[in-house]
Amino acid sequence: MQNKNIMQLEQKLLILDNELNNLVIKGKMSEALDKFYCDNVSIQENDKAPTIGKAANLAREKTFFSKVECFNTTEVLASGVGGQTTFSTWYVDFVHKELGRLEFTQVAVRTWSDHRVAKEVFYYGMKTDFLSQSGK
Repeated sequence: MQNKNIMQLEQKLLILDNELNNLVIKGKMSEALDKFYCDNVSIQENDKAPTIGKAANLAREKTFFSKVECFNTTEVLASGVGGQTTFSTWYVDFVHKELGRLEFTQVAVRTWSDHRVAKEVFYYGMKTDFLSQSGK
């Protein structure tokens, strides 16, 4: 019975995660934050300090999107779930007003509580050919 309950929870979280991802792809981050995130959510990029709270994260997202000229591609390549945690691997290609074109793959790891995201961490690196730059 316990395994069945875990499978039902994981199935529900995958559905919620997919709905959230679809809002992100459509550029509806404000709606996504309101609908899917806890009030005291912690969102972190790589090893940077997390931003705590829905309002602070909404402000951070607005600042980010104000610097985006256009998105060329935003797509989910893979997703999965284990217990209360979902993950999705993304390919992102966009033009930043100050930095130019940015292209990378990232993994979003979300920890859910009561069907809302309590914690989200993004892991990514920019596409750079370090070997050719070092002469190897």
